[in-house]
Amino acid sequence: MFSPLIESMIEQYEYPIISKENLDEFAASHEIVVLFFTENAQRFPEANDVAIILPELVKTFDGKFSAAVVAFADQRQLQMCYGFREWPTLLFLKNGEYLGVISQVQDWGYYLEEINQILASEPSKPPRVVVPISTCNSNA
Repeated sequence: MFSPLIESMIEQYEYPIISKENLDEFAASHEIVVLFFTENAQRFPEANDVAIILPELVKTFDGKFSAAVVAFADQRQLQMCYGFREWPTLLFLKNGEYLGVISQVQDWGYYLEEINQILASEPSKPPRVVVPISTCNSNA
């Protein structure tokens, strides 16, 4: 469930909520998109800060990308597809292909510099998610 602040941002800016079912369609209908992965704002309160920052970034970059919020129920599954580990995360796609991510709250200058680099980059494969496997052994 989204926090009241994130719900307000979605309503005020009319950001679509993207699920795993409509992600491809949304990404195909815009050259560059940024997807906001909020996770649980009670566990990751920085998500509320990013909810304030995201509309300002969209405005600052003057339509270079379209923003959407990832459906709460699909965030963990989609996270595994794109290989990021920290929350909240802004994920950038170009023509549906991975460009990069910015995780957690950053300084304004960092956002500007990093987004410019992301937008100038070519799509690539997302990083792989490495899940550490440990074995428990009573003889160890």
